[in-house]
Amino acid sequence: MVEPASVLLKYGFLIVLYLFLLWVSRNALRDLGGRTVSRLAPAQPATPMDATGLHSLTPEGDGAEPQLVVERGIGLQPGMAYDIGDGAVLGRGDSAEIRLQDPFASGRHARLIRQGGIVVIEDLGSTNGTYLNEELLQGPQPLHAGDRVRIGDTEFVFEDR
Repeated sequence: MVEPASVLLKYGFLIVLYLFLLWVSRNALRDLGGRTVSRLAPAQPATPMDATGLHSLTPEGDGAEPQLVVERGIGLQPGMAYDIGDGAVLGRGDSAEIRLQDPFASGRHARLIRQGGIVVIEDLGSTNGTYLNEELLQGPQPLHAGDRVRIGDTEFVFEDR
């Protein structure tokens, strides 16, 4: 005959196990899903704005060299600057122009493309996503001076000098 204490212990263990799995999955989804908690004040754009409140385009060929400046990152020195040129791929893979040592970065994580006088950032289907000003990137977005790009624990500031 089965003792009631034995049955109670079995069911108690199962309940604790399911609660633990629920807690782990909730935290994993929250980390991957991109909670948008901004610890920084929003950056003020350095580019002039027109009457509509939109950033005006920088004329092509004005000598401006857009770059990403490292704020923090594994294996990167803060203040390091990467010239973007006509574009660059960010990631951990060998084919990336801007190599990241971040464990949350994919091999080909994100791409920067120069289109005329603007630079556009696009996530390349990465597992953990790319964040622009602490918001998960949903499709290609133009970058403006002072914008913050985060991939995992690596963070850059976009400058258009």
